[in-house]
Amino acid sequence: FPVMVIGMFFMDMPYANQIMWALSTPVVIWLGRDFFSNAYKQLQHRSANMDTLVALSTGIAYSFSVFNMLFPEFWHRRGLHAHVYFEAAAVIIAFILLGRLLEEKAKGNTSAAIKNLMGLQPKTVIVIQNDGTEKEINIENVNVDDIILVKPGDKIAVDGILHSGSSYVDESMLSGEPVAVLKKEKDTVFAGTINQKGSFQFRATKVGKETVLAQIIKMVQDAQGSKAPVQKLVDKIAKIFVPTVIVISIITFIIWAIFGGENNLVHGLLAAITVLVISFPSITTV
Repeated sequence: FPVMVIGMFFMDMPYANQIMWALSTPVVIWLGRDFFSNAYKQLQHRSANMDTLVALSTGIAYSFSVFNMLFPEFWHRRGLHAHVYFEAAAVIIAFILLGRLLEEKAKGNTSAAIKNLMGLQPKTVIVIQNDGTEKEINIENVNVDDIILVKPGDKIAVDGILHSGSSYVDESMLSGEPVAVLKKEKDTVFAGTINQKGSFQFRATKVGKETVLAQIIKMVQDAQGSKAPVQKLVDKIAKIFVPTVIVISIITFIIWAIFGGENNLVHGLLAAITVLVISFPSITTV
Protein backbone atom coordinates (compact mmCIF):
# COMPACT_ATOMS: atom_id res chain seq x y z
CA PHE A 1 0.00 0.00 0.00
CA PRO A 2 2.69 2.59 0.82
CA VAL A 3 4.56 1.73 -2.39
CA MET A 4 1.36 2.23 -4.39
CA VAL A 5 0.61 5.55 -2.68
CA ILE A 6 4.14 6.88 -3.24
CA GLY A 7 4.18 5.69 -6.84
CA MET A 8 0.86 7.34 -7.63
CA PHE A 9 0.92 10.58 -5.62
CA PHE A 10 4.37 11.31 -4.14
CA MET A 11 6.87 10.46 -6.87
CA ASP A 12 8.58 13.84 -6.44
CA MET A 13 9.21 13.47 -2.70
CA PRO A 14 12.87 13.08 -1.59
CA TYR A 15 14.19 9.53 -1.89
CA ALA A 16 10.86 8.28 -3.30
CA ASN A 17 12.56 5.68 -5.52
CA GLN A 18 14.80 4.42 -2.72
CA ILE A 19 11.85 4.07 -0.32
CA MET A 20 9.81 2.17 -2.91
CA TRP A 21 12.81 -0.04 -3.66
CA ALA A 22 13.27 -0.87 0.03
CA LEU A 23 9.57 -1.65 0.53
CA SER A 24 9.02 -3.61 -2.68
CA THR A 25 12.16 -5.77 -2.46
CA PRO A 26 10.90 -8.15 0.29
CA VAL A 27 7.54 -8.38 -1.48
CA VAL A 28 9.06 -9.39 -4.82
CA ILE A 29 12.05 -11.45 -3.71
CA TRP A 30 10.71 -13.10 -0.54
CA LEU A 31 6.92 -13.21 -0.74
CA GLY A 32 6.97 -13.71 -4.50
CA ARG A 33 9.72 -16.34 -4.59
CA ASP A 34 7.29 -19.20 -5.35
CA PHE A 35 6.16 -17.47 -8.56
CA PHE A 36 9.72 -17.41 -9.87
CA SER A 37 10.51 -21.00 -8.89
CA ASN A 38 7.28 -22.26 -10.47
CA ALA A 39 7.92 -20.20 -13.61
CA TYR A 40 11.39 -21.77 -13.89
CA LYS A 41 9.84 -25.24 -13.64
CA GLN A 42 7.38 -24.31 -16.40
CA LEU A 43 10.28 -23.05 -18.52
CA GLN A 44 12.02 -26.40 -18.14
CA HIS A 45 8.91 -28.04 -19.60
CA ARG A 46 8.66 -25.35 -22.30
CA SER A 47 5.28 -24.26 -21.01
CA ALA A 48 3.70 -21.22 -19.35
CA ASN A 49 0.97 -20.62 -16.80
CA MET A 50 -0.25 -17.96 -14.38
CA ASP A 51 2.99 -18.12 -12.39
CA THR A 52 4.95 -17.43 -15.57
CA LEU A 53 2.95 -14.25 -16.15
CA VAL A 54 3.47 -13.08 -12.57
CA ALA A 55 7.20 -13.86 -12.59
CA LEU A 56 7.83 -12.13 -15.91
CA SER A 57 5.72 -9.06 -15.13
CA THR A 58 7.10 -8.47 -11.65
CA GLY A 59 10.65 -9.57 -12.45
CA ILE A 60 10.95 -7.30 -15.47
CA ALA A 61 9.27 -4.35 -13.74
CA TYR A 62 11.43 -4.71 -10.65
CA SER A 63 14.75 -5.26 -12.48
CA PHE A 64 14.13 -2.43 -14.92
CA SER A 65 13.21 -0.11 -12.04
CA VAL A 66 16.38 -0.97 -10.11
CA PHE A 67 18.51 -0.22 -13.18
CA ASN A 68 16.71 3.07 -13.83
CA MET A 69 17.09 4.12 -10.19
CA LEU A 70 20.81 3.28 -9.96
CA PHE A 71 21.78 4.51 -13.43
CA PRO A 72 19.35 7.30 -14.37
CA GLU A 73 22.08 9.14 -16.27
CA PHE A 74 22.05 6.33 -18.84
CA TRP A 75 18.69 7.66 -20.01
CA HIS A 76 19.21 11.33 -19.16
CA ARG A 77 22.21 11.56 -21.49
CA ARG A 78 19.96 10.44 -24.28
CA GLY A 79 17.13 12.83 -23.47
CA LEU A 80 14.89 10.19 -21.86
CA HIS A 81 13.29 10.00 -18.43
CA ALA A 82 14.13 7.03 -16.17
CA HIS A 83 10.75 5.65 -14.99
CA VAL A 84 10.45 3.14 -12.16
CA TYR A 85 7.72 0.49 -11.77
CA PHE A 86 8.22 -0.71 -8.20
CA GLU A 87 4.55 -0.20 -7.36
CA ALA A 88 3.46 -2.40 -10.28
CA ALA A 89 5.63 -5.30 -9.13
CA ALA A 90 4.61 -5.03 -5.47
CA VAL A 91 0.89 -4.54 -6.10
CA ILE A 92 0.61 -7.47 -8.53
CA ILE A 93 2.20 -9.90 -6.07
CA ALA A 94 0.21 -8.51 -3.15
CA PHE A 95 -3.12 -8.84 -4.96
CA ILE A 96 -2.45 -12.36 -6.20
CA LEU A 97 -1.22 -13.53 -2.79
CA LEU A 98 -4.32 -11.99 -1.21
CA GLY A 99 -6.45 -13.95 -3.68
CA ARG A 100 -4.62 -17.17 -2.82
CA LEU A 101 -5.03 -16.45 0.89
CA LEU A 102 -8.78 -16.13 0.41
CA GLU A 103 -8.74 -19.31 -1.67
CA GLU A 104 -6.95 -21.23 1.09
CA LYS A 105 -9.42 -19.90 3.63
CA ALA A 106 -12.28 -21.10 1.45
CA LYS A 107 -10.62 -24.53 1.16
CA GLY A 108 -10.29 -24.65 4.94
CA ASN A 109 -13.99 -23.93 5.28
CA THR A 110 -14.68 -26.64 2.72
CA SER A 111 -12.57 -29.13 4.67
CA ALA A 112 -14.56 -28.33 7.79
CA ALA A 113 -17.77 -28.84 5.83
CA ILE A 114 -16.53 -32.24 4.62
CA LYS A 115 -15.77 -33.29 8.20
CA ASN A 116 -19.26 -32.21 9.22
CA LEU A 117 -20.76 -34.23 6.38
CA MET A 118 -18.76 -37.28 7.39
CA GLY A 119 -19.99 -36.81 10.95
CA LEU A 120 -23.56 -37.24 9.74
CA GLN A 121 -22.98 -40.96 9.19
CA PRO A 122 -23.11 -43.22 12.28
CA LYS A 123 -20.29 -45.68 12.98
CA THR A 124 -22.55 -48.63 13.78
CA VAL A 125 -26.04 -49.86 12.79
CA ILE A 126 -28.52 -52.40 14.10
CA VAL A 127 -29.20 -55.13 11.54
CA ILE A 128 -32.24 -57.45 11.75
CA GLN A 129 -30.97 -60.96 11.11
CA ASN A 130 -32.87 -63.80 9.41
CA ASP A 131 -34.06 -65.19 12.74
CA GLY A 132 -35.47 -61.78 13.73
CA THR A 133 -32.78 -60.95 16.28
CA GLU A 134 -30.97 -57.64 16.38
CA LYS A 135 -27.21 -57.34 15.88
CA GLU A 136 -25.08 -54.20 16.05
CA ILE A 137 -22.37 -54.10 13.37
CA ASN A 138 -19.92 -51.56 11.94
CA ILE A 139 -21.23 -49.53 9.05
CA GLU A 140 -18.45 -50.94 6.81
CA ASN A 141 -20.04 -54.40 7.14
CA VAL A 142 -23.49 -53.35 5.92
CA ASN A 143 -24.51 -55.04 2.67
CA VAL A 144 -27.19 -54.28 0.13
CA ASP A 145 -30.58 -55.84 1.10
CA ASP A 146 -29.72 -55.88 4.82
CA ILE A 147 -32.69 -54.92 7.00
CA ILE A 148 -31.68 -52.09 9.34
CA LEU A 149 -33.51 -50.90 12.44
CA VAL A 150 -33.68 -47.15 13.07
CA LYS A 151 -34.74 -45.89 16.50
CA PRO A 152 -35.93 -42.40 17.48
CA GLY A 153 -33.07 -39.89 17.25
CA ASP A 154 -30.82 -42.22 15.24
CA LYS A 155 -28.94 -41.11 12.15
CA ILE A 156 -29.71 -43.16 9.07
CA ALA A 157 -26.55 -44.98 8.02
CA VAL A 158 -27.13 -45.86 4.35
CA ASP A 159 -29.67 -45.28 1.59
CA GLY A 160 -32.64 -47.58 1.49
CA ILE A 161 -36.37 -48.20 1.16
CA LEU A 162 -38.68 -48.32 4.16
CA HIS A 163 -39.60 -51.93 4.96
CA SER A 164 -41.91 -51.51 7.95
CA GLY A 165 -43.01 -48.77 10.33
CA SER A 166 -43.16 -45.03 9.75
CA SER A 167 -41.62 -41.87 11.13
CA TYR A 168 -40.72 -38.27 10.43
CA VAL A 169 -37.18 -37.80 9.11
CA ASP A 170 -35.13 -34.60 9.15
CA GLU A 171 -33.70 -34.28 5.60
CA SER A 172 -32.48 -30.68 5.97
CA MET A 173 -28.87 -31.75 5.19
CA LEU A 174 -30.08 -32.68 1.69
CA SER A 175 -32.92 -30.29 0.92
CA GLY A 176 -32.34 -27.43 3.35
CA GLU A 177 -35.97 -27.76 4.36
CA PRO A 178 -36.28 -27.60 8.18
CA VAL A 179 -39.63 -29.39 8.32
CA ALA A 180 -39.30 -33.16 8.86
CA VAL A 181 -40.66 -35.43 6.11
CA LEU A 182 -43.10 -38.27 6.84
CA LYS A 183 -41.67 -41.62 5.72
CA LYS A 184 -43.93 -44.62 5.16
CA GLU A 185 -43.46 -48.07 3.64
CA LYS A 186 -41.72 -48.04 0.23
CA ASP A 187 -40.47 -44.46 0.76
CA THR A 188 -36.77 -43.77 0.24
CA VAL A 189 -34.50 -42.76 3.10
CA PHE A 190 -30.98 -41.37 2.77
CA ALA A 191 -27.74 -41.69 4.71
CA GLY A 192 -27.01 -38.78 7.04
CA THR A 193 -30.64 -37.83 7.61
CA ILE A 194 -32.00 -38.01 11.17
CA ASN A 195 -34.98 -40.00 12.39
CA GLN A 196 -37.34 -38.02 14.59
CA LYS A 197 -40.00 -39.84 16.63
CA GLY A 198 -41.00 -43.28 15.43
CA SER A 199 -39.02 -46.44 14.79
CA PHE A 200 -38.85 -48.22 11.45
CA GLN A 201 -36.97 -50.80 9.49
CA PHE A 202 -35.59 -50.27 5.98
CA ARG A 203 -33.85 -52.37 3.37
CA ALA A 204 -30.42 -51.07 2.35
CA THR A 205 -30.18 -50.26 -1.37
CA LYS A 206 -26.96 -48.24 -1.52
CA VAL A 207 -24.01 -48.59 0.83
CA GLY A 208 -20.49 -47.21 1.13
CA LYS A 209 -19.48 -44.92 -1.71
CA GLU A 210 -22.82 -45.38 -3.49
CA THR A 211 -24.92 -43.42 -0.98
CA VAL A 212 -26.11 -39.89 -1.74
CA LEU A 213 -24.11 -38.58 1.24
CA ALA A 214 -20.91 -40.22 -0.04
CA GLN A 215 -21.52 -38.72 -3.50
CA ILE A 216 -21.96 -35.25 -1.99
CA ILE A 217 -18.71 -35.62 -0.04
CA LYS A 218 -16.90 -36.80 -3.19
CA MET A 219 -18.18 -33.85 -5.25
CA VAL A 220 -17.08 -31.37 -2.57
CA GLN A 221 -13.63 -33.00 -2.39
CA ASP A 222 -13.30 -32.96 -6.19
CA ALA A 223 -14.29 -29.30 -6.33
CA GLN A 224 -11.79 -28.51 -3.56
CA GLY A 225 -8.90 -30.18 -5.39
CA SER A 226 -9.64 -28.85 -8.88
CA LYS A 227 -8.73 -25.54 -10.46
CA ALA A 228 -11.38 -22.89 -10.88
CA PRO A 229 -12.59 -22.48 -14.50
CA VAL A 230 -11.17 -18.95 -14.68
CA GLN A 231 -7.75 -20.22 -13.56
CA LYS A 232 -7.79 -22.89 -16.26
CA LEU A 233 -8.68 -20.18 -18.78
CA VAL A 234 -5.79 -17.97 -17.61
CA ASP A 235 -3.34 -20.88 -17.93
CA LYS A 236 -4.55 -21.52 -21.50
CA ILE A 237 -4.21 -17.83 -22.36
CA ALA A 238 -0.75 -17.70 -20.76
CA LYS A 239 0.57 -20.44 -23.05
CA ILE A 240 -0.25 -18.21 -26.03
CA PHE A 241 0.04 -14.75 -24.51
CA VAL A 242 3.55 -15.05 -23.03
CA PRO A 243 5.40 -16.05 -26.21
CA THR A 244 3.25 -13.64 -28.26
CA VAL A 245 4.20 -10.63 -26.12
CA ILE A 246 7.87 -11.64 -26.14
CA VAL A 247 7.80 -11.84 -29.95
CA ILE A 248 6.09 -8.43 -30.15
CA SER A 249 8.74 -7.00 -27.84
CA ILE A 250 11.53 -8.37 -30.07
CA ILE A 251 9.83 -7.04 -33.20
CA THR A 252 9.50 -3.63 -31.51
CA PHE A 253 13.23 -3.57 -30.79
CA ILE A 254 14.10 -4.59 -34.36
CA ILE A 255 11.86 -1.89 -35.88
CA TRP A 256 13.39 0.79 -33.64
CA ALA A 257 16.89 -0.51 -34.39
CA ILE A 258 16.26 -0.19 -38.14
CA PHE A 259 14.15 2.98 -38.36
CA GLY A 260 14.83 4.73 -35.04
CA GLY A 261 17.47 7.13 -36.24
CA GLU A 262 19.73 8.64 -33.55
CA ASN A 263 20.05 6.49 -30.40
CA ASN A 264 17.99 3.87 -32.17
CA LEU A 265 19.24 0.94 -30.07
CA VAL A 266 18.56 2.74 -26.80
CA HIS A 267 15.06 3.76 -27.91
CA GLY A 268 14.48 0.22 -29.15
CA LEU A 269 15.56 -1.30 -25.85
CA LEU A 270 13.33 1.10 -23.89
CA ALA A 271 10.35 0.40 -26.17
CA ALA A 272 10.86 -3.38 -25.99
CA ILE A 273 11.06 -3.37 -22.20
CA THR A 274 8.04 -1.07 -21.99
CA VAL A 275 6.01 -3.57 -24.01
CA LEU A 276 6.89 -6.30 -21.52
CA VAL A 277 6.39 -4.15 -18.41
CA ILE A 278 2.95 -2.94 -19.54
CA SER A 279 1.59 -6.12 -21.15
CA PHE A 280 2.25 -8.72 -18.46
CA PRO A 281 0.81 -6.79 -15.49
CA SER A 282 -2.34 -6.06 -17.51
CA ILE A 283 -3.21 -9.70 -18.17
CA THR A 284 -1.94 -10.80 -14.74
CA THR A 285 -4.23 -8.38 -12.94
CA VAL A 286 -7.18 -9.43 -15.08
